[in-house]
Amino acid sequence: MEYIYAAMLLHKAGKEINEENLTQVLTAAGVNVDQVRVKALVASLAEVDIEEAIKSTPAVMAAPVATAVTPEAEAKPSEEEKKKKEEEEKVKEEEALEGLGALFG
Repeated sequence: MEYIYAAMLLHKAGKEINEENLTQVLTAAGVNVDQVRVKALVASLAEVDIEEAIKSTPAVMAAPVATAVTPEAEAKPSEEEKKKKEEEEKVKEEEALEGLGALFG
C-alpha cells in the first residue's frame, strides 16, 4: 500500500509519477524500495486517470460525514432495504477490487 500512497501523494502535489519520484518518496518515508514494484506501479498508472479513479471510489472508502441524529434517522430500515443496501455495497467493493487488481497485474 505504501507504493500506492506514494503515487497518490505525488499526484496530489502535482508531481509526475515516475520511478525516480516514487523512489524518492518511498525512501523518505523509510521504506525499503523494491524497484520491480516501482516499475510495475508506474507502468500500471501510465494509462489511469487518477482523478477519475478517486471520484469513482465507493462511498465505503469515503470519509464519514457528521450528521445530526433525528427521530426519523433512528428508525430502523426494513429487511428489504438492508438487503438492497448490502448488495449495492458488495457490488461497489467488487468493482473497487477489480480496479485495484489491475495495478498489481
